[in-house]
Amino acid sequence: MRATEVPAITGAFLFEPTPYADERGFFCRTFDADVVRSVGLDPHAFIQDSVSRSAGGVLRGLHLRSGAGEAKLVRCSSGRIFDVVVDLRTDSPTFRNVATFELSGDTQVTLYIPAGCAHGFQALTDTADTSYRIDRPHDPAEDVTIAFDDPELAIAWPLPVTSMSQRDREAPSLAEVLKHRES
Repeated sequence: MRATEVPAITGAFLFEPTPYADERGFFCRTFDADVVRSVGLDPHAFIQDSVSRSAGGVLRGLHLRSGAGEAKLVRCSSGRIFDVVVDLRTDSPTFRNVATFELSGDTQVTLYIPAGCAHGFQALTDTADTSYRIDRPHDPAEDVTIAFDDPELAIAWPLPVTSMSQRDREAPSLAEVLKHRES
């Protein structure tokens, strides 16, 4: 497994495993504490694992946490997703940058998203399973959502949206969220 920095988002990394493939399929390590530690992250900081299953075209996000934020490791364990990270850390040199990735069950690449960044994704296949490993307990009172179609972000989602939560549909603009965070 190797770790690669994401140039568009300071502190973000891609963890790329080395799958062993044969006639049975493949095997690969999807988490390696030594590799995580080698880029300055504490592998023991991650305390909750979750998984979501999405149908093709489903869009989830853009989500982030208020307060101390939430760092997370995200991996598409089955299917394919179009993954988006927006840096909303005002002290970051990559503040307001948007980075996009295609994550897939074929590669098992894991994306590390630093606290203070918004995250969302769209399922590109009929079924896509997305695994999350987060660094603090989830508190719904800290959930923040930003409009997926905010013109300031200009994210080119690859598919028409087939479904999303009401919360995501009614999300405020980036400008509104930033204004609220400053007050």
